[in-house]
Amino acid sequence: MLKLCVVALGTLSASAHEPAKESHWAFEGIRSTETPAIAAGAWNASRIDAFIFEKLRARGIEPNPRASKTELLKRTHYAITGLPPSLDEIEAFLADDEPAALEKVVDRLLASPAFGERWGRRWLDLVRFAETNSFENDELKPNAWRYRDWVIAAFNDDKPYDAFLQQQIAGDEMLPVTAEGLIATGYLRLGAWDFDPTDRLAAQYDDIDGIVATTSQVFLGLTLDCARCHDHKIDPLTQRDYYSFLAFFRNLLPHVKEEEPGLVLENYQRDLPGLEAPVHPFHADRQSIHAESRDLEDRVLAQLSHEDRIEASKSTLVRRELVEANQSLGLDEYQIKRYDELKDKLAELNAKEKPPARGLCVRERSRSPRDTWILARGNAHAPGEKVEPGFPRILNPPKPSFPKLPPEIPSSGVRIALASWIASDQNPLAARVAVNRLWQGVIGRGIVRSPNDFGLRGARPTHPELLDVLATDFVVSGWQTKRALREIALSNTFAQSSRPNAKSRARDLENDLFWRIEMRRLSAEEIRDSVLDTAGILRRRMGGHGVYPPIPREVLATQSRPGIGWGLASFTSSARRSVYVHQKRTLMLPILAIFDAPVPDSSCAVRFTSTQPTQALSMLNGGFANVMAKLFARRVSKNAESAKARVELALRLVLRRSPSVAEVERGLRFLADSQSKFQLDADAALRSFCLLAMNLNEFLYVD
Repeated sequence: MLKLCVVALGTLSASAHEPAKESHWAFEGIRSTETPAIAAGAWNASRIDAFIFEKLRARGIEPNPRASKTELLKRTHYAITGLPPSLDEIEAFLADDEPAALEKVVDRLLASPAFGERWGRRWLDLVRFAETNSFENDELKPNAWRYRDWVIAAFNDDKPYDAFLQQQIAGDEMLPVTAEGLIATGYLRLGAWDFDPTDRLAAQYDDIDGIVATTSQVFLGLTLDCARCHDHKIDPLTQRDYYSFLAFFRNLLPHVKEEEPGLVLENYQRDLPGLEAPVHPFHADRQSIHAESRDLEDRVLAQLSHEDRIEASKSTLVRRELVEANQSLGLDEYQIKRYDELKDKLAELNAKEKPPARGLCVRERSRSPRDTWILARGNAHAPGEKVEPGFPRILNPPKPSFPKLPPEIPSSGVRIALASWIASDQNPLAARVAVNRLWQGVIGRGIVRSPNDFGLRGARPTHPELLDVLATDFVVSGWQTKRALREIALSNTFAQSSRPNAKSRARDLENDLFWRIEMRRLSAEEIRDSVLDTAGILRRRMGGHGVYPPIPREVLATQSRPGIGWGLASFTSSARRSVYVHQKRTLMLPILAIFDAPVPDSSCAVRFTSTQPTQALSMLNGGFANVMAKLFARRVSKNAESAKARVELALRLVLRRSPSVAEVERGLRFLADSQSKFQLDADAALRSFCLLAMNLNEFLYVD
């Protein structure tokens, strides 16, 4: 499927690109800049604040006053962990009058496992993470969850960013070959896969195009994918640049083997060294169970349509799902019970056998790179001039140097050459792009507002000198993410109030100069996680297979095969953080979809924040919200006896601050009116109040 890059500026000739090669900031080397000198005591400036204050002063703008302690604590918790502070954490912070009180909070949060979950989720947005393949069947990508866990662990371990990106591009080509390195290459397998394309060659190029688009945008801030069919219409990137970059990935085996379609899994799964477990000989028992199970399954399949039987023949997983969804058609009560017993026995044997751990990984065809040609108009069947692997020429890169890999690595080594150059001091973009994302994640938007596009059609940096200083320090300090985030989170820029200021707004309408921190609505995952936390049921277990929270039957019915591929669980048993919710491409958890979680078909650098009626309706009338309100009310009732104490506790848990007298009195009036006017009993009235409280703006927004 070819992509059309639509731009407002029209088509530019090749000569129109020439001035950009000399002047565009992103294609130039990182510059060394002195920190602006500011009068003593002015805003108590740090290095970051000095750059921000200099531009504010030049425009005659005063920075906003400091946010209150409760506002700053809540903002910091969400920025670093994506979760609200606990009541104990709030009390401890308010009681700490030391100058380093916030510093201690930031250090504690950066060391928290929740840090990796929050920042890992941001990375998964960028790389279009999903656990299924899209298209009509939307089948499972085996063991994709291992990549998700690897990303979370990488952030928590503060893996240097250069190693982080290198392992994703070429972890299988790096010595020593480890399970971690192989799992990281799952990045290259995250695209949509069509297992039955009408044009297999075109589908393979579409798959690699997704890798080129994601890699160039996420690591380099370049929309190189817009040069697939012709030279880029805006940036000085040619079609030759595109196919030279594509050549680094051309040798990857496709997810479907042309020669042996029956061995599909072998192309994108590998045993993980170091994670193997001893194998026990239970093969005879297993064969007996399989034979009896298959006999029962055949009875069910005989009752299904011809189309369903064809579906069942595609994989064991689909066959089992179809049988489980239609057991009553072909089996009596005893046979259904027996089928469940057989499944349990098989699961028990699997647990004992402990087969080798496998991961979603890449393989290459051979130790020699595969030939690559420029395709006329992007047509897979119209090869033209042959090209070699190479880097975008506008960056004045060196010629790639390909290492000779040892015999135990059956790979060409071209990807490790790409990964090494991206993370080198010869490339000015990787560090800039990375620190811009860190700034965006803490402050709310990037110094460059278009984080995936540093090209001519992207936004120019509002503070280019600050961006280069942060990028330089990022590299010099060993690409340490937590160190960079700590500096941003402890700046006076981040500590500003979000309150409006008419004078400042008149001089800087879009807040380009960061004279305040902008209030933001929580992300979809933050809303769900905060609701679970407020209800008192959030489970903090990390890692492993994803969970399947309940989805309404009406939503499941929208699938081509309703209910297939979504497990059954209760709200409480699936109450883990939203990063662990199973990510199915054609079926998203409604509470996440309604609040603008991205569709994982392409890299998402900035999430939209919409305001629409379905959000309020879902939070008032939806099944999830009402079940959580019931659990929330139960938590409040257990910990407070009087109506006043319950209202105070509910508001404290929702607002994460002490409620005012007026707020408590209004809550008490609500309870009284619910019982007198609407004839609700005390428990039902409290449930209604808890539901109302979770719909307050102060719960859904961060100042």
